[in-house]
Amino acid sequence: MASAVYAVGTMDTKGEELAYVKECLRSAGIRVKMVDVGTQLPPTVTPDVTRAQVAENSDFGSDHDDRGRAVAAMGRALEVFLTAEFAAGRVSGVIGIGGSGGTSLVTAAMRALPIGLPKVMVSTVASGNTAPYVDCSDITMMYSVVDVAGLNVVSRRILANAAHAVAGMVQYPAPASAQRPTVGMTMFGVTTPCVTDVRQRMEQRGFDCHVFHATGTGGRAMERLVDNGMIRGVLDVTTTEVADEVVGGVFAAGPKRFDTLIGKGIPYVVSLGAVDMVNFGAKETVPAEFRHRRLHVHNDQVTLMRTTAEENREIARWMGAKFRRATAPLVLVIPEGGLSMLDAPGMPFHDPEANAALFDELQKQLQSNENCRIVRLPHHINDVDFSAKLVEHYDCLDAMPKCHAAG
Repeated sequence: MASAVYAVGTMDTKGEELAYVKECLRSAGIRVKMVDVGTQLPPTVTPDVTRAQVAENSDFGSDHDDRGRAVAAMGRALEVFLTAEFAAGRVSGVIGIGGSGGTSLVTAAMRALPIGLPKVMVSTVASGNTAPYVDCSDITMMYSVVDVAGLNVVSRRILANAAHAVAGMVQYPAPASAQRPTVGMTMFGVTTPCVTDVRQRMEQRGFDCHVFHATGTGGRAMERLVDNGMIRGVLDVTTTEVADEVVGGVFAAGPKRFDTLIGKGIPYVVSLGAVDMVNFGAKETVPAEFRHRRLHVHNDQVTLMRTTAEENREIARWMGAKFRRATAPLVLVIPEGGLSMLDAPGMPFHDPEANAALFDELQKQLQSNENCRIVRLPHHINDVDFSAKLVEHYDCLDAMPKCHAAG
């Protein structure tokens, strides 16, 4: 069966609008299926896929009187349905429309679909904080301007634009290019010289490099692409997200950071970029318990806090608990000369004693796992000698089993 764009909405309240989206797509030459995910009243327009069909292979049930629980359950059902349809080759893209509830429902399923598949969500909440809906996926959010409540001169234009955007994505996919081995790497502004040099060296070796900003979603996005098989190895230079996870900053990647990297057994070189700092928003947003600490205003929206020796030991224990589970070789490369631009002689976060607590605890934590190799170098993280060593160790892991140590 030919693939189609799946147009999704709660058709008890958004049926007319979804039918208009379908007509726009059909007029653009796109095959489309209209999917009902309503949970309350009967649909106002006949769908191509009923809510019962969406829910038949899930735990949705029929006892969801509470709207919030019903929306959450239908979201899980839609995820099961769409991932199965995609696996069967029937989905070329997804477009959703909705208010806050519908947006939550549809985007939950969109996030489960592969990166690169066209996904557009027309939403009343798209002008606010979209992180809960997009997370580390590639969902395109379009603000509806007016509520998705009937067709008028504004809503017709917005919905048509969204439908034609999806049509363009489906009809004009990215041109095919020569396949090169892929590698992911993590970067922060304060580790940019290191990662830039690593990237250039890897590109010279023929790698297709994917750089992720280590802001929480960056780390998760990288691991998702590893899980999807789109990235074959990682140079995890900037692991500052762990400092935020342990201490309580705003750029934490969550408790599952490293899990996919460890579980996949891919070539993995990791370092400690920007672990000397915890990230907060504007200075006035720093929690009261930290306002007496060593702070650095990076810009009007970002305030950095220097980690202490005890925090660094806790960070090392957190990392160690992850890395000890490694069943394939990984190399932890430690820059003893400093972890970021701010952690250098004369700079505000220079603190060799705090760093030593991190390094020594990591050595202690990982000494029992023969798959975890620790390399301590005297260089600063942004020294070219350090970035050269990172690449050397990656080359070694990538050539396994012929090469067992980078030296």
